[in-house]
Amino acid sequence: MSSDASTPGQDPCCGTAEQATQADACCAPAAKEEAIAAGAGCCGPAATAAVLPAPAARSATAAVLPAPGGRPVTAGGGRDGGLPVVVVGAGPVGLAAAAHLHERGIPFLVLEAGDRVGASVRQWAHVGLFSPWRYDIDAAARRLLDAAGWAAPDDEDLPTGGQLAEAYLEPLAKLPAIAPHLRLGARVTAMSRLGADRVRTAGRAGLPFVVRLADGTEITASAVIDASGTWRTPNPLGADGLPAHGEPEAAALIGHALPDVLGADRDAHAGRHTIVVGAGHSAANTLLDLARLAETEPGTRITWAVRGGSAQRAFGGEDADELPARGALGSGLHALVDTGKLTLVTGFGVHTVRRDDDGITLVAADGRTLTADRVVAATGFRPDHGIAGELRLDLDPVLGCTRTLAPLIDPNEHSCGTVRPHGHRELGQPEPDYYAAGMKSYGRAPTFLMATGYEQVRSIVAALAGDLAAADDVRLDLPETGVCSSGVTTASSGGGCCA
Repeated sequence: MSSDASTPGQDPCCGTAEQATQADACCAPAAKEEAIAAGAGCCGPAATAAVLPAPAARSATAAVLPAPGGRPVTAGGGRDGGLPVVVVGAGPVGLAAAAHLHERGIPFLVLEAGDRVGASVRQWAHVGLFSPWRYDIDAAARRLLDAAGWAAPDDEDLPTGGQLAEAYLEPLAKLPAIAPHLRLGARVTAMSRLGADRVRTAGRAGLPFVVRLADGTEITASAVIDASGTWRTPNPLGADGLPAHGEPEAAALIGHALPDVLGADRDAHAGRHTIVVGAGHSAANTLLDLARLAETEPGTRITWAVRGGSAQRAFGGEDADELPARGALGSGLHALVDTGKLTLVTGFGVHTVRRDDDGITLVAADGRTLTADRVVAATGFRPDHGIAGELRLDLDPVLGCTRTLAPLIDPNEHSCGTVRPHGHRELGQPEPDYYAAGMKSYGRAPTFLMATGYEQVRSIVAALAGDLAAADDVRLDLPETGVCSSGVTTASSGGGCCA
């Protein structure tokens, strides 16, 4: 910005453009106007996102997202100090990434599709995590919160999803280090390299990313960390990975993972017959809640349908699990089967769904049928890589994660606690500086722990800062489990097997 716009005795420096619009007298008028028009701070080169308005608005004055005011880059000279790192998703892993970016002095912008942080977590607010607080809080986030006088929960207590959001994510998002760089209601629909499609190679790595929002607004970024998760893309009922025949037409009678059957969804299940399809922790939580409902609501019946020939793997490690709450989940489910409080149907792969006068009927590939009033599809989640369709991704053909990560997390071989430490190298793609982190990084593997996601983004941010020694020093302290793996399972914590 030119200093010629100043008048004698009036300081043109006014911080970010957002501050300039709010403070009338902090700048010389002409300097302030120029700063706002440029979308930058007026104290020299600002580390800001270049925000392009939606096409329909470009000919007029556009209401655009305020650009974050970045701190100087101090660690390893990694970023160019210009454009921010865009973090997609303000859940536990996305906000952890923000905390690490702040500590590294790297400008960032967090884009959250929901109207509150932890929007997906709040969908299962009633569910208790089986990992205590000490595994659920990121180290950099804790440092920021502690410095602000946060009243930390007891490390050994088990939070619910709602407590995770209210006692941890909300206070974190409100900190001055995070809040100015967080945009709610900002759903990402696509991303690419500025001015270049996926085919162009020459000079590609030097081009900024362009991130497009649902309203058409485009934001340029130096790097992207996609921590948007998988909650919004559940697997269908069909045993072959496709929607079962008739599934869309019967959608009104099919609920997805973790309904609040003891609270908001009580009326849909009380005194009715519910079929739960799936063999992971999501299914176990729902089955246990339905059994509690049946104790006070006569006529409540439960059928549990699993695709495998046995439900044994769903019981997990029980008493051998290092997380007692996770072991208790399997033991409780085992007891429901043994006492006949639910009807277990094995080898039932859903092929067809019919909605009729009697409710909803599931038809297996072998012709067997199950009829009930309602179905809960606890069949897992899958990542949606569609928003990165113009980026160069090399995905494992089975899991949909990076090829390097796939053998480390294959649910046919690994449980939550046996996943090897991994970071930026295993998560890197042919597209430089683009990473999927958190649950999305695991593709269809349900063996994810939040603590794993926290270490992922710590490593990624260190790499973006140019501190490869720290980025490569990846360490994980994970509790061992009995069995937390199955290609057809899912569980609590926004689709992760092990919260």
